[in-house]
Amino acid sequence: MGHERTGTDAGGTDVRLPLREKIGYGIGDFGFNLYWANISAFLLIFYTDVMGLAAAAVGTMMLVTKVVDAVTDPVMGAIADRTRSRWGRFRPWLLFGALPLACAGVLTWTVPDFGPGGRLAWAYATFTLMMLAYTVLAMPYSALSGVMTADSQQRTTLISFRFIAAFAGTTVVNWLTPDLVRWLGGGDEALGWQLTLGLYGVVAVACFATVFGTTRERIQPVAVARHAVRQDIADLLRNRPWLVLFVLALVIMVTIVMRSGTLVYYLKYHVERPELTGLFLGTYSVALAVGAASTPLMTRFVDKKHLLMWLMAGVGVLSCAMYLVPPSSVWAMLAMNIAIGLLVGPKSPLAFSMYADCADYTEWKTGRRATAMTFAAATFSQKLGGALASAMIAWVLAGMGYVANQAQTDASRLGIALLLTVIPGVVALLAAAVMLAYPLDDRTLARIQGELDARREATA
Repeated sequence: MGHERTGTDAGGTDVRLPLREKIGYGIGDFGFNLYWANISAFLLIFYTDVMGLAAAAVGTMMLVTKVVDAVTDPVMGAIADRTRSRWGRFRPWLLFGALPLACAGVLTWTVPDFGPGGRLAWAYATFTLMMLAYTVLAMPYSALSGVMTADSQQRTTLISFRFIAAFAGTTVVNWLTPDLVRWLGGGDEALGWQLTLGLYGVVAVACFATVFGTTRERIQPVAVARHAVRQDIADLLRNRPWLVLFVLALVIMVTIVMRSGTLVYYLKYHVERPELTGLFLGTYSVALAVGAASTPLMTRFVDKKHLLMWLMAGVGVLSCAMYLVPPSSVWAMLAMNIAIGLLVGPKSPLAFSMYADCADYTEWKTGRRATAMTFAAATFSQKLGGALASAMIAWVLAGMGYVANQAQTDASRLGIALLLTVIPGVVALLAAAVMLAYPLDDRTLARIQGELDARREATA
């Protein structure tokens, strides 16, 4: 693959996408979040409280496996960018990668009849396998939004559909999973988890097939002169907007994963009301969806850079303030958790729309376009942030004396409270500060898009 230009179709590359295609694309992230939401909210406590693994060992395992997984993202991005098929570069991966992911998900949430060492090895192997299978689908899926249209506002709208569906999937997982585990397991929690992930796998396969069948790739490469993967990476390293987003994605994911991964522990051991898990996680997911749905409206009045900066500042202030709420004030905690969800919700549509803008920036600067690599390298940063957050949760729990399924010491309760409130709050404030360095405001982006359109017309 060499230099790229945007091809044209009946509607042009800045075509207004039909509602059917937006919905079809968005449904894919419903499927992804049947896995991702389980990883974020339940996998850590599954390993410590169901599989019986030590918290410190789980922390190290989560970091090692997610770093390995993150490294594969740019590799998969390069492969996807260079894929040639009658269905396009990215859509075929969604069709043929779905079943392996479903099988790997069931294995990950299976408790083998091994000793502690064998179970830890099983966790390493199956979680790594599942995340590799996840990457094979997720990288092409993210990149697909960058080649369906060249219009920035259409991209923001398209990606908002994606994350509305994503948060709908998260809502289903957060609200229904504890009950599904009980119902399907019939008192056997390990069996309940295995069957629940099997059910989610069937639904996810149908979601990915829907994306394949309803979307089109409109921005097509033309072969001029092949260039190596290292050229794609070099282009990104000279792309200042992407570098800022790389740091930002890492920082924001620490905030998001730390809060979601700690909330189950917080309700079970700090508030001592585990039955509230579905309510808290479910309402938080609805708030995320509402926030995502409001993103296109907000970007009409505030450019993406400043909107994301103010949203993360709000998340930081509210998270820190939540530390002051006593465990008995359930409704106050719930209200603050919902408010944080509303502020976090627009983050994903904004960030992924900005990644597509970064792909345009690279094409504008270099004449080359590597859409999947742009998304993959950004996702590498997100996964690295998630890995650090998961490891930090487990290590803090272990360091503060956490013992699974037992009443916690004051030190352990304090650690759990800080992991949900002050620590992610400070990290969110850091994310707001990082956003100050992002150079692509609306005026600059409009100029870049205009020059690219002129080039495309000249070479069409």
